[in-house]
Amino acid sequence: MTGPVLAVDQGTSGTKALVVCPERGVIGTGFAEVHPRHLPGGLVEVDPEELYRSVLDAGRRALAEAREPVVALGLANQGETVLAWDPATGRPLTDALVWQDRRAETVCTELTPHTDELRELTGLPLDPYFAAPKMAWIRRHLTREGVVTTSDAWLVHRLTGAYVTDAATAGRTQLLDLDRAEWSPRALDLYGLSDERLPEVVDNAQPVGTTREFGPAVPLTGLAVDQQAALLAQRITAPGAAKCTYGTGAFLLAHTGDTPRRGTSGLVSCVAWRLAGRTSYCLDGQVYTAASAVRWLTDLGVIKGAADLDTVGTAVPDSGGVTFVPALAGLAAPWWRGDLRGSLTGLGLDTGAGHLVRALCEGIAAQIVELADAAAADLGAPLSALRVDGGLTRSTLLMQTQADLLQRPVEVSALPDATALGAATLARLGAQPGLAVSDALPDWKPAAVHEPRITADEAAERLAAFRSEVTALLDRPVARKAGPA
Repeated sequence: MTGPVLAVDQGTSGTKALVVCPERGVIGTGFAEVHPRHLPGGLVEVDPEELYRSVLDAGRRALAEAREPVVALGLANQGETVLAWDPATGRPLTDALVWQDRRAETVCTELTPHTDELRELTGLPLDPYFAAPKMAWIRRHLTREGVVTTSDAWLVHRLTGAYVTDAATAGRTQLLDLDRAEWSPRALDLYGLSDERLPEVVDNAQPVGTTREFGPAVPLTGLAVDQQAALLAQRITAPGAAKCTYGTGAFLLAHTGDTPRRGTSGLVSCVAWRLAGRTSYCLDGQVYTAASAVRWLTDLGVIKGAADLDTVGTAVPDSGGVTFVPALAGLAAPWWRGDLRGSLTGLGLDTGAGHLVRALCEGIAAQIVELADAAAADLGAPLSALRVDGGLTRSTLLMQTQADLLQRPVEVSALPDATALGAATLARLGAQPGLAVSDALPDWKPAAVHEPRITADEAAERLAAFRSEVTALLDRPVARKAGPA
């Protein structure tokens, strides 16, 4: 089965859709905004119906632009966003708790004695970022009705009537046995979810159902969590390389082969994808706030938007002694301290907007360096280069800052929508059994390569200043937990 495929990337702040032709590349695009609500106490939620509408709107716009029929559909999802819903009607029973939401801290606190057991079993640390704590919280505080799942299972059910999740998304719940890529009875028991009817865990590329929501019947043949889809599109299909996607948050993934690599660095070990029954694994590190930190500066009036990063930031030669730890939704890997808040230090009467912008770029880049160093430690070898994608890669200042602090080349993908292109690859693989992964992948070439422009000593000095401020945050008393007990 050959022909264009429709790929939909349902993200935190919007849904992007592409119609991708094997010969001509992207021939149609569509986008629909999503508006998560950021509430006091670290709560982040969104109307599930808005998620679904955004999938339909973006997909239909891409198809209208392409003006060609498609042979398959691929869907990428947010990963750790969860909701309860009625499997008989498809009606949501709760709002969707977004991956950034911290209200399940109380669930994690209760499970602290089982931290090591859960990490060994699932590859994931105990943190409300992941799906299982949120699922347990919903069951305790909102409803016992229906099913409680990650958002992808609900979207797929609404589209096709199937009740499935892919192996990579299931690996983000802390309910999946990492070695077997199957639901773990022990993890379900620890979370009080043993009686739940969970979706079937399927390969990332296989037919799971058919939808008519975009017009004529189209088989849904590709499913993935967003960051793993981007890893695939960046052609990182073997150990030794890593990619980082700069979106609402920033996410660094390094391929580890066909066995999970449980390191001690603080990175997450999880499923990259499962194809034809064979599971590949990756290391995963997260920065909770990247573009969302840029939006924070925008809301304060410091800049007008992400497009201002370069113009405002390059107006000054450096950060003027300002250090910004942009932990505006807590610190993720390798520290796993979601209770922390950010810090902005070294301010003076001479501090201007440019200094704040540069400090933010350094703060984001420094966290990525921590993740790259952690991946290198777990893999036993340094990363040769970093492939990057996502909206913030348009900022030359941020990408150069990343190369400077990393002291490695940063290769900016020419594919601006790597996640959707990964979903398109999986859709093609699912629709054409026997097609080689390398033949389904888009051509990869960098749009730009940023080489370090500062010395290793200067990079080490800047990183030391950042780490000093992180240490100060880590040494502060624990903040009050979010959400009801």
